[in-house]
Amino acid sequence: MVKYLDNNSGFAQWNANKNATAKKSMFGGFLWWFILFFAAMWAFGAFKAPKTETPTTTESAVVVDLSAVPTHDVASEKLNATVQGLRISNIKLNDFADDTALLSGDGDFAEVGVLATGTSAPTPTTVWKSSGDAYSWRNSDGVDFRRRITVDDYVITINDEIKNNTNRDIAIAPYARITRGAGAKKSAGVYTGAIVHVNSDTEHTDWYKLDRKSYAYSTTNGFAGFADQYSETVAQIDAPDQTIRTKKIGTDKYQSDIAAAAISIAPAQSKTITTKIFAGPRDQTVLNAAAAAIAGIDHTVDYGWFGFLARPMLWALNGLYAIVGNYGIAIIIFTLLLRFAIWPLTRKSYTSMIAMQKMQPELARIQKLYANDKVRLQMEMMRLYQTHKTSPMSGCLPMLIQIPIFFALYKALLVSVQMRSAGFLWISDLAVMDPYFILPVLMGATMWWQTKLQTAAQRTSAANDAIAQTQRVMKWMPVMFTILFAWMPAGLVLYWTVSNLFGIAQMQIIKRTSK
Repeated sequence: MVKYLDNNSGFAQWNANKNATAKKSMFGGFLWWFILFFAAMWAFGAFKAPKTETPTTTESAVVVDLSAVPTHDVASEKLNATVQGLRISNIKLNDFADDTALLSGDGDFAEVGVLATGTSAPTPTTVWKSSGDAYSWRNSDGVDFRRRITVDDYVITINDEIKNNTNRDIAIAPYARITRGAGAKKSAGVYTGAIVHVNSDTEHTDWYKLDRKSYAYSTTNGFAGFADQYSETVAQIDAPDQTIRTKKIGTDKYQSDIAAAAISIAPAQSKTITTKIFAGPRDQTVLNAAAAAIAGIDHTVDYGWFGFLARPMLWALNGLYAIVGNYGIAIIIFTLLLRFAIWPLTRKSYTSMIAMQKMQPELARIQKLYANDKVRLQMEMMRLYQTHKTSPMSGCLPMLIQIPIFFALYKALLVSVQMRSAGFLWISDLAVMDPYFILPVLMGATMWWQTKLQTAAQRTSAANDAIAQTQRVMKWMPVMFTILFAWMPAGLVLYWTVSNLFGIAQMQIIKRTSK
């Protein structure tokens, strides 16, 4: 038995053996941790369990009788909406005719109005005079309220002019609110819930957090609203000193509201207040265009940790789709372009694996010669790797490179409105799982083929070698990935399948040219 405290040489030998063992198992352990991390991330996004805590703050949703208030239609090329007094609802997106209209549920609406001090203001039940896109109402004090509603693509603009015809000052406090049901509370890997923009930052609060508490923010020219997987509705008031709140107001009813500071209007003077409502798809191109009217709305989509990759990926996919007219083909072309881009790195990796195969006889000799001297064995193995300019870890370099690409593309496909209902061969919707599990099986088969080629290039006779441990792990990866990918978007599985086929072809080419 080694006495570590008084036998330095014994301790050094033990420590060296421990380090050698750790190095051998490190890579295999890394692969297991990668698999577990991948599975945990996917499971968390796909099966996040709803929380059932009792809300700490709840307001009752007040039902207002609007039967006496006439309705009017407003429209652009992109949307049609219904105006009823202060409220806007039933917003239909013309480019997505098969979708349910936004704010079309019972008690769902966007409301824009003012609170008045020193006089009265229009209420949801007020009946306005209308002429085209212009609306007017005069209260009993003679204060005139004039409203003009215009629509540009997905942005609805409400201009309110208030003229004080009294002989005293009045105060007007603008407000806007969006009230709606939660809809689908859970969407695998995609944020849904309240979104607010405060002080140049975008805040996300999912439905389950709103079930437990309310949130309040102070800002200038912020916006507030709600997001679903493919669409969002937000309101912005062009006014300083705002308070934004998001909260639950009843059973499966939620509200985001903005209250601006009061504005004083002197006798015979008037003030104009501008409020904008965006109601449209979570298409990054659309959001970028809408940012000219509502600053910050182009940052409402949460692309995850690798958003810096997801955005250009979406841009590239949409550009390819504009050329070929099919998102399945666009994904295939995108995959090939991406694999060609990282060709130098993967070529170096595969060349290194082939070099390892050629050095196996010498490696086996060293392992047999120094079987009882683990420290010397490690030293000689490292010297051999340096001589051949290779590494036992090189075989997984292509996979490591693709990890951030995979997660970025996963997010990009989940939030891509264009991908929804995009068909390819037997698949009717690339944004959801393959209903027949054909693509996951093909992906698993190609991954098994690729893994077989990699392990053949890394064959070793040493039972305790790190490579042998890695190979045992990799044999199970196709099975595990097939199960994981079975419920992922078909577009993502298509990407991985094509990537595997390209890798197989690349390995065969490099193998032939390296002889």
